[in-house]
Amino acid sequence: MKTSEIKELSTPDLLERIDTEKTMLIRMKLNHAITPLDNPQKVKGVKLTIARLQTELRTRELNKKSNS
Repeated sequence: MKTSEIKELSTPDLLERIDTEKTMLIRMKLNHAITPLDNPQKVKGVKLTIARLQTELRTRELNKKSNS
């Protein structure tokens, strides 16, 4: 997911997307422990997506505080 796509999401959508990505990461890790994934770099990609989503959420929180 690109940064531009993340910025277009609303805050509730961001929270929902973070939960979805975390669930997917847990499933991928479990599946990878049982049988190796074809591309283990997908785990890294999901982690990066979660980090991007959380960064955007934190940025919005800080902007909200500074505007108050």
